[in-house]
Amino acid sequence: MLSRTLLCLAVTSASMPLLADTVWLKNGDKLSGKITVFDGGKLLIQTDYAGAIPIDWKQVKTLESDQQLLVKQDAYTGEKAKALQAAEDGKVTLANGDGPKTVELGSIQQILKPKPVVEDLVWKGNIDAALDYQRAENDTDDYDIDFKTSARHGRWRHTAEGEYNREFQDDVVSTDNWRLEYSLDRFLTEKWFWQGRLNYKRDKVEELARQRVVGTGPGYQFWDDELGAFSLGSLFNRTDYEYRDGGTDNFYSIAMKWDYNRYLIGKRVEFFTNGEVGKPLSSVAEYGYDAEVGLRYKVTDWASLNLKAEKDVIEGTEDSDLSKTRYTAGFGVTW
Repeated sequence: MLSRTLLCLAVTSASMPLLADTVWLKNGDKLSGKITVFDGGKLLIQTDYAGAIPIDWKQVKTLESDQQLLVKQDAYTGEKAKALQAAEDGKVTLANGDGPKTVELGSIQQILKPKPVVEDLVWKGNIDAALDYQRAENDTDDYDIDFKTSARHGRWRHTAEGEYNREFQDDVVSTDNWRLEYSLDRFLTEKWFWQGRLNYKRDKVEELARQRVVGTGPGYQFWDDELGAFSLGSLFNRTDYEYRDGGTDNFYSIAMKWDYNRYLIGKRVEFFTNGEVGKPLSSVAEYGYDAEVGLRYKVTDWASLNLKAEKDVIEGTEDSDLSKTRYTAGFGVTW
């Protein structure tokens, strides 16, 4: 009998979630799960029975959580609460050992999972694909696939990204290029980092056939949390150009690089933009500009739809000018 009782207790314990957060609503309902994030007026709670559920913050009466959470009452400062405890209607208690603090729900702007300065391995990324078929006076088939992934371990961050694009017009190849990039960041402080970067582009159609870039320089991570990330980096680059006619150029340049993404509407919609603008230190070109902006909609926890616009400009001599704008729509996976 005793062994049977212990077995039942073990099975029951194993089936219970490690963290069980609770949200009480003003209409009397109660939801249990795991609080993921609160931003933009929506509280996102992950449940076993219905997946991720966004809740209107105005309908929350109080809540509790066993997690450590960062509670922000303004845009600049936040308080790390070891746990959240239910309080009277319209309030919640931030449990911090000997000094619990009860605050109005209306005063809270964000609730996030805090990130330590030094982390164990964190891996994230996405793969997006777009296909475009047009049958009209000119038939067009366009294929595009790109990926971006980063891994953070301690003060080191590895980032790899790439893109392949091939387009046919009336069965004639009009675009055929690919790009690969790898960067390694070493965080000197919580925000400042030093970056080394390798970039290679190959184009089988345009006059500028190959580009190789090696660069290094400091960067600053403004934020990196559950709602997204934003960083700026300055680079001193060595660039090699190879043209289709066999001509070559190599020069040094300075550049500014940005990488921004932000989740909206309960982490269902992601706005993102990244790119680089550079100025050569010689007369080989006036400037270079390569940027991407888009939206990604999460259909499930891993599948998404995306809309993107890309702009690639190299302004210089008459033989090397390049200006390209592309718009794509497609699907992808995110992790």
